[in-house]
Amino acid sequence: MERLDLEFKAAPSGAGLIEGLASPFGGTPDRVRDIVAPGAFSRSLAEHKARGTMPAMLLSHDPAAVVGAWERVEETPRGLTVAGRLTLGTTTGDDAYALARAKALTGLSIGFRTIKATRLPGGIRRLDEVDLLEISLVSVPAAPAATITSVKSFPAVSTARTHEEKTMADPNAATTDTTDTPPADTRLTALEGTVSDIDKRLKSVEDSMGTTAKGVSRIETMLRRPGTAATTGDAATTAPERKAFEAYLRGGTAGMEFTEVKTLRTGDDTSAGYLAPAEFIAEVDKNIVLWSPVRQLATVRNTARGSVELPKRIGRPTATWVEELEDRDDTETGSRYGKSAYEVKELTAYVDVAFSTLEDAAVDIFAELAADLAEEFGQAEGEAFVTGNGVKRPMGFMTDTSIPTVASGDAAKITADSLIDAFHALPSPYRTNAVWAMNSTTLGAVRKLKTSTGEYLLSMTGLAGSPVTTILGRPVVELPDMPDITAGAIPLVFGDFAQGYRVFDRVGFSLLRDDLTQRTKGKCRFHARKRVAGGVRKSEALRKLRIATN
Repeated sequence: MERLDLEFKAAPSGAGLIEGLASPFGGTPDRVRDIVAPGAFSRSLAEHKARGTMPAMLLSHDPAAVVGAWERVEETPRGLTVAGRLTLGTTTGDDAYALARAKALTGLSIGFRTIKATRLPGGIRRLDEVDLLEISLVSVPAAPAATITSVKSFPAVSTARTHEEKTMADPNAATTDTTDTPPADTRLTALEGTVSDIDKRLKSVEDSMGTTAKGVSRIETMLRRPGTAATTGDAATTAPERKAFEAYLRGGTAGMEFTEVKTLRTGDDTSAGYLAPAEFIAEVDKNIVLWSPVRQLATVRNTARGSVELPKRIGRPTATWVEELEDRDDTETGSRYGKSAYEVKELTAYVDVAFSTLEDAAVDIFAELAADLAEEFGQAEGEAFVTGNGVKRPMGFMTDTSIPTVASGDAAKITADSLIDAFHALPSPYRTNAVWAMNSTTLGAVRKLKTSTGEYLLSMTGLAGSPVTTILGRPVVELPDMPDITAGAIPLVFGDFAQGYRVFDRVGFSLLRDDLTQRTKGKCRFHARKRVAGGVRKSEALRKLRIATN
């Protein structure tokens, strides 16, 4: 079942008889980075017209607080224009009227379900089609471009008609006719009633201002929440997505403002989790490289499919020299193209964090959780990209049989000659960006190899403090999941991994907070998942060094 969440945004207005622009089309994004496309309300308004209904007029989105009725809601070139009337004589209607007259309520907030939306650059969302449910009177507007064109006041109820009123009602009445003028005591009684009504409304305004003050206090409390007070000038640390995600990490969705939940929900995952913001994913990926260097070496792409198919050349054309008018021979002999398929696999992990840690303002939970999950995912990814067999995990380059091998010539060790053979077995275009991949044990053995002149084959280059280990001028990368040197094993791979291996990310990162499973241990469990594919793209860009069997 598809879940469509109710969303709100505000637009300035008044009360009484209201006419104005509730939601402008296009223009500058509102405070939650939304813009409304022209025609977004047309289908919903047509459905209301067919049913003979109008969106409800509520107070602060409370279904029990109906304050009046909208008489006209229509789309114009500027946006959604509305006109309605507050129902005076009711508690909610009178309260809304008094608050609006006192400028305590200055906005309209439309409640809708998103039917169709488009993501734009810069984190902007364009609403292409919405189901308009209600329009509420609120105190905080979110769309500064919305304006009110007319606000009319309702006159106070009075049983006394003045001489001027009667004269306006009857132009033929004599200006000196005062026979129907009520006695002074009657007018005084009416005036006292009016004053009493004003006192009641002022009392209501004072109460509402107290409520507003409480709201401001609550906002200040939110701003002092752990993790939000210590900010820097970096835009990444102040992004709404990061703030909402960190609030979710610390306390879940309970207590979060609807705008925060809405910002968080822009990354809603179908598994009931929330897709982490770009800053969090970048932090995780940066740390994953420490555990899985293959991701750094390979070419990484995003995909929207569960399986990625790319053309693969399994032969090569033959070029021939010809004269200007000579017939061309067929050069396609041996040139064929097949397909390389990369199946997306799912990777899951969980991290337990103490509730006291989540509550501690001195702890950067954003960075801590990113580091822990990076370790979990990095170890799993690193193993899969190296030795994965394609069953519930990506296919690693070590299990791909299409990569050519070079014999070491010795059943117990790697020789200097075998390294030179592997180096020159790789086609020269790929040697430019090639690296040596091996584990630490193998690197220790290679480090002892010497040339005929007694010089070590392995050298250290680079700047002071950032040395680079090289063999024959090409850098060495440690992959802990590579096998050790044993008979028949392949402890070393040389090649251009950017050309030879591909990684495809389907779901970058999804996180679900579990407050209950580890509650008795005082911990909160975070379930993380991602979907990724991997496999060899060009086998000719890699070479394996195989230890002899005897």
